[in-house]
Amino acid sequence: MPKKGPAIAGFTALSDQVLVREASLDDDAKPGLTDPDTVLIYGWGDGLPKHVAKYADGYRTLFPRAMQVVVLSPIAKAMFSDLRQRTTHMAPVLRAAFPAAAASAKRRNILVHAMSNTGAVNYAATLNAYREAYDAALPHQLLVLDSTPGSTRMTLSNVARWSRAMALGTAGWFPWPRIVTRAIWILFLLLNGLYSWTRGRESAGAWSWRATNDTRFEARGARKLYLYSREDDLIASQDVELHAAEARERGWEADTEVFRGSGHVGHMRRFPGQYWGAIVRAWLRAVAGARKA
Repeated sequence: MPKKGPAIAGFTALSDQVLVREASLDDDAKPGLTDPDTVLIYGWGDGLPKHVAKYADGYRTLFPRAMQVVVLSPIAKAMFSDLRQRTTHMAPVLRAAFPAAAASAKRRNILVHAMSNTGAVNYAATLNAYREAYDAALPHQLLVLDSTPGSTRMTLSNVARWSRAMALGTAGWFPWPRIVTRAIWILFLLLNGLYSWTRGRESAGAWSWRATNDTRFEARGARKLYLYSREDDLIASQDVELHAAEARERGWEADTEVFRGSGHVGHMRRFPGQYWGAIVRAWLRAVAGARKA
């Protein structure tokens, strides 16, 4: 019996990670002249479909005539696969959002939203898939980065953050206390880091950090919006700000929105007005900039 795909009401599963929802046909859902045609949403590591769906519903309220593609982000799948495998996993995104040649895709309005490092890893794999398919950077007007990117250096503080995230994501896998699970992940991270170092292999997180600020993959005209807080115990705010600074140095327009008191990928839930307001403002700036270009 074939494995059943993930379920989100109103969406069609294209794979065990990728789901699509067509634009609303409601006559009352009139699109604005600057609304996106397509919204790509990359969920955080091990985010449940019903939780990621809340972001899709938020975008449906803002832009009802936009097709939506949701990508779920199992941590294990991101960690235990190489770039070639991750690129293959993202092929359904291209089939849904970019079925035609790159030239026609450039004429569309596309908004991308990636959450946490695992969501950013899958987005970067989509960038690579698009580059391989069309020999061009993926066309879009705005990239929203929520609680990402974080440092990929193998430091004690980073290992502490990563092991905590992995222990939370896999808590239901094991019968023992979470502290034991975390200790196992710490050992795994150290051994995996040593193995990667001896083989000269770049981590998925390091590659995604580079790709999202590389014009071979990331469209130069796309605006970036970073949503983060200083209270995030998994992603350091300094790392997010460093990536934003690098983006500006390399020619991208980048906005930052700092939230006070919300945790990792918790900004929309705690401050919905500030969250969606920042996205709408950045989108309007992005499409205005695209018109001037």
